Amino acid sequence: MIRPTTSVSQVKKAVSDCYLKPVTVKLNLGRNKFVTFPATVSGIYPSLFTVAPDDKNFLGKTAYSYSEILCGRVKLKAR
Repeated sequence: MIRPTTSVSQVKKAVSDCYLKPVTVKLNLGRNKFVTFPATVSGIYPSLFTVAPDDKNFLGKTAYSYSEILCGRVKLKAR
């Protein structure tokens, strides 16, 4: 569910503040499955952002849209 008090521009600002800084990414995969990994925000684009996982063997998706943060599928936390 989308939180009505947060807008996409606020999410973009928050993600751009984490640019090139270490973060912890928590992904909600559904059915009570979560993946948490350390990463660095490596790219900021108009409709998505990319993260570079610190683990070189990580095979997950590394590009996420800002709406995924609004919906709660992706959470970023500064380390």
